[in-house]
Formats: sequence, structure tokens, C-alpha cells
Amino acid sequence: MTASDWQSHWQTVYLTKGEQQVSWSQADPQPSLRLIETVAPGRDASIVDVGSGASRLVDALLASGFHDVTLLDLSEAALANARERIGAAGDAVHWIVGDATVWQPQQTFDIWHDRAAFHFLVEEPDRAAYLDRLHRGVKAGGHAVIGTFALDGPEKCSGLPVQRYDPATLSRTIGPAFELIAHEAHRHVTPWGATQSFQFSVLRRK
Repeated sequence: MTASDWQSHWQTVYLTKGEQQVSWSQADPQPSLRLIETVAPGRDASIVDVGSGASRLVDALLASGFHDVTLLDLSEAALANARERIGAAGDAVHWIVGDATVWQPQQTFDIWHDRAAFHFLVEEPDRAAYLDRLHRGVKAGGHAVIGTFALDGPEKCSGLPVQRYDPATLSRTIGPAFELIAHEAHRHVTPWGATQSFQFSVLRRK
């Protein structure tokens, strides 16, 4: 898929489906929030949520006292949905409509979070472009918290193929600049009661 194809796909999803009609919806953004809180150097940590969609993670981060939060997503509609939901609190958030494979980070972050975006990159050039941004976008000593479908997870999501990972294969894919320091399995329950197998890995930038 081209960049415009990706953007059109996700824009259509967020324009036509409500929160309870997409499989990735979470009322409580776990384990993402807990893992971020575990590695954050403080509430002034700079955090970027890559492929944020309309996730409620931003609500939870702000409620927990984090105030340097950036959201990056292909879909303007997704970000608009999130901004409308959180109201005036959204004035403190940096909102970026963009593709993680072409985005040029203007700063380095303490924490790079990605729940279910990286696993859509099934072509090597797209993965390489994303990883270039990851390596440039995380401070030395900073962390990446990345959730993907596990090896026994779905082979597709939103009609698109995905690349499934376990912590070891994800760590090898990301490369030696990051050290895998923690990981856990997670069973996500969709709004209609189906169960999906995820893995979450925490990697430290050397």
C-alpha cells in the first residue's frame, strides 16, 4: 500500500465506525499505561504515542499527570475524535497527522509508545523506515513500549495483513541499539467479546 492508501484506509475507518465498532478499542488502556508509568523518569517525561488513533491512552496519561504528550496518527479524523473527547485538556497535547514511516521527529522522546501500529508494516522497506524514525526519536536511556499481535494472534486486522511477533523476534527486528528489558503477554477482549493475543515489549535505548 502507498502512503495515500494507508491514510485513506484509516481515515475511512474513523469516519465510518464508532469506538465500539473497532476491535482495538479499550476503555482502560492497559498494559500500555502501566508499562509507561514503570519506565517514565517522571511526570515531565516526553511521550509520543505512534499510531495513536482515537485511543483513550492520552486521557489516562493526562489524568496521571503527564503533560508532554505527542500523538501521531495517519487519520485526521481519529485525532479529531480524541481531541473532541478530552476537551480543553487537549490544548496541552501535540497533535500530528502523519505517517510514522515518513514523519521527521523534531525532538527525541523519553518514551515511544506503539500499540498495534508497527505490526501493520509487513514490507521490509516500511519497517526500515519506521525503525529509522524510532532510532532517531528516542533519547539515549529512553524506552520504547511496543505492543503487537503475538505469534498466536490474528493474521489480519481491519482487513489488512499483519506481521506477528514474540519478544525475541521483535527485539531482533528493532536491532542492537535497543535492549529488551521486559515483556508480557496480553489477552485483549474486543468490544464484542472476542479475544486477541498480544505481546508487549519494553526496550531501552542504549
